[in-house]
Amino acid sequence: MTFQNILLEQPEPGIYLLTVNRPKALNALNAATLDEIAAVVRKVAADDAARVLLVTGAGEKAFVAGADIAEMRDITIEQAQAFSEKGMQVMHALESLPVPVIALVNGYCLGGGCELALACDWILASDTAAFGQPEVNLGILPGFGGTQRLPRKLGPARALELLTTGRQVKADEALRVGLANHVYPAAELRAQGLELARSIAAKGPVAVRLVKQAVQRGGNLDLYTACALETDLFARAFTTQDQKEGMRAFLEKRPAKFQNR
Repeated sequence: MTFQNILLEQPEPGIYLLTVNRPKALNALNAATLDEIAAVVRKVAADDAARVLLVTGAGEKAFVAGADIAEMRDITIEQAQAFSEKGMQVMHALESLPVPVIALVNGYCLGGGCELALACDWILASDTAAFGQPEVNLGILPGFGGTQRLPRKLGPARALELLTTGRQVKADEALRVGLANHVYPAAELRAQGLELARSIAAKGPVAVRLVKQAVQRGGNLDLYTACALETDLFARAFTTQDQKEGMRAFLEKRPAKFQNR
């Protein structure tokens, strides 16, 4: 699979690393880049050996500095609708991957870039990261889910402030308000992301997928129904070989050798 705007690596078995690779454009998301990200998501979803997807941007300046304004500037209302729908579909697909998706935010994470990071399950940021939804400065609003995922992440009042002012949030504030899970020196970000991915990949892969399913599906349900969902998924885990191996290994005081079945 050949790409023009992204890089796809497997630094270790089960761990994918997607890098948006348009550094001269600060990794801005144009339609072609969105199509390539969608292709990667399909590839990872189809790989039973996949355990984690890491997402980052090329270079030191930006994760993704936004959607491509040069491409958007003169589009019609119909083209704007289609572009937003394309971006939405990509973000939904990324969010729906059965394995954890972790954003490694290395620099500017603005507009469509912030929406890309929000579609990941959580965010690791460098100390040089800057987050924001500055679309109001351009006379538009976010079109890839920012007005919906940011309030769910930060709460409506804080999100609305950021969405209506376009203010940028530095790494320390992002950590404080819960936008980022961890902040690391820029030179350590990739290594820390790989270490986290490695620790997840060592766990029971069926269990990890069930946990993500429980959290994502349960978040849209009332508590009673969500707990019933957890009970069903808990029981389903006992149909797997991984459950038998995990508990046997625990009792035998040895590392488990999970088979993803």
